[in-house]
Amino acid sequence: MSKGTMDLQARMQRLTDWLLGTEPAMRIRMGMAWFAVLMMALCIVVVLMLVHAGFGRKDWAWWWALCASGGLVAVLALIRSGWSRRLQDPSMTQWQIRYALLCNAAAYVLLGQARGVTPVILSLVLMFGIFGMTARQLAANMAYALLVFGAALATVAMLDEPGRSPALEAAHGAMIVLVLMGSTFIAIRLQHIRRRLTQQKHQLSQALERISHLATHDELTGLVNRRHMAELIRMELQRCERAGRPLVLAILDLDHFKSINDSEGHAVGDQVLQAFARTVQATVRNTDMLARWGGEEFVLMLYDSDAASALGLLERVRAKVQAMELPFDGRSVRVTVSMGVALSRPGEPLERLLERADVALYEAKSQGRNRVVLQDEATPGV
Repeated sequence: MSKGTMDLQARMQRLTDWLLGTEPAMRIRMGMAWFAVLMMALCIVVVLMLVHAGFGRKDWAWWWALCASGGLVAVLALIRSGWSRRLQDPSMTQWQIRYALLCNAAAYVLLGQARGVTPVILSLVLMFGIFGMTARQLAANMAYALLVFGAALATVAMLDEPGRSPALEAAHGAMIVLVLMGSTFIAIRLQHIRRRLTQQKHQLSQALERISHLATHDELTGLVNRRHMAELIRMELQRCERAGRPLVLAILDLDHFKSINDSEGHAVGDQVLQAFARTVQATVRNTDMLARWGGEEFVLMLYDSDAASALGLLERVRAKVQAMELPFDGRSVRVTVSMGVALSRPGEPLERLLERADVALYEAKSQGRNRVVLQDEATPGV
């Protein structure tokens, strides 16, 4: 790319920034305001062409063009300066529409026999803010348009210019009313459709979020599930490998859980699992990750921890679980948990780390359950 082309692009970018601003919200507001000015400029050109062709009043046309363009240019300045931010509608859309309606009504008066073009311009004005207004605002704009065009029709009748046809004026008035009612009705219908689509989009988003949650979480306990936990552990293993420190992983298994299911029923067993998950989560740190691995087995990943602090934390978890008292039908159910802990080794795959933690868990069960065993201490040869 040549230097001249780059300089031209830089100048164009500076000009664009000067016209539209650099903030995204400001650029959107200014873009819409410039579009409104462009539409008004084209309408002014049409009106002046008709006046130059002999339709309408030349003595009024230039004053009208000055007022019509000046009002919207003033809006541009108010928006670009940031003054409009203090308003409820920083884009000043309502002001622009109502000012354009007033200018359109004035054009109806000055155009004489060519005033039949104004309903077309009217429809463009009404469509300008169709997506950004409430039904109440649309109805208010219709009432305002009926008021100003009613005044315009009355002014035309009062002036009683040569060649004026009352029947044609009545037809023009009817067309204006039809355009106003039709445009407002269509706008309100589009808003209803837009609102319904927004609701459907929200419902779809909620459904997708629910599906995503179910795909990564256990439905009973709300914990992350085995598949998602395996992904998290692999990512953390890579992070720990880069940091040159081990990852602490623990397998937690509820003692004699099968006997609870057999004696108390699966409903009670499910409540025990939920209570256990809540207790562990309330005891560990927010950065630690607990997952249901399967049945009554859980996996706990401890972030940024060492063996000593991990064993201290897991001892607190074990004591909290042992102190749990779950009342059911006038009696209480108590549970304990056995835990096997392993620290990752450089280059070790997840499967091997889990295997060593499982060996430690087996050792905890062999020693009488309700205890925490570190694999490297219990079985250093593994």
